[in-house]
Amino acid sequence: MLAIVDSGPLLATANSADPHHAACVATMTGRGFDLLIPTLCVGEVCYLLGSRHGSEAEARFVRGLADFRVVAPEPADWLRIGELVRTYRDLPLGATDASVAVLADRMGTRRILTLDRRYFSVVRNSRGEAFELHP
Repeated sequence: MLAIVDSGPLLATANSADPHHAACVATMTGRGFDLLIPTLCVGEVCYLLGSRHGSEAEARFVRGLADFRVVAPEPADWLRIGELVRTYRDLPLGATDASVAVLADRMGTRRILTLDRRYFSVVRNSRGEAFELHP
């Protein structure tokens, strides 16, 4: 089952002290998901890990990405990302979260691994469908 990984589970998986660590590790390693990680999430997690936990934590995270498929937005995705940021400005939905939704839509999946139910329970794909949120 194809699933797009948001920044929250990545951050929780990289930080054993995070209260969501065990659940995120179990979801990312034990459920048979074929995981795609948006590049904007990588940037966000690198910034947060580096600023909160230091360069060694950031380096471990980056090295661990070798085991995953990291996907960059395609040129047309930027238009949809901007549209979602504008449409959901009252949340406010930022470009990183919008890129998760756009990648899910482009890849034909509604599954998103996220801890951010506030945003992703509201955002809809291009067909008006809700996303399936895990863990």
